[in-house]
Amino acid sequence: MKKGIHPDYRPVVFQDVATGYAFLTRSTVPTKRTIEWEDGKEYPLLTLEVSSSSHPFYTGTQRLLDSAGRVERFQRRYSGGD
Repeated sequence: MKKGIHPDYRPVVFQDVATGYAFLTRSTVPTKRTIEWEDGKEYPLLTLEVSSSSHPFYTGTQRLLDSAGRVERFQRRYSGGD
């Protein structure tokens, strides 16, 4: 690898602000804040508004739409007068 052209690839903690869920992974994202992790070391911190712990798709709180009623309404409207 050429020196000086690649971003710094280091461990970073990502934390969901809604649930407090945090995970440690490697990233090149620039951060200014730090947090002490479970192992006692200090890591850069990036806060997230949505993660798998707070997203409706993953938590099962997603609202289901009445698609059957919409299909019937569409068919009545555009059936051609049958």
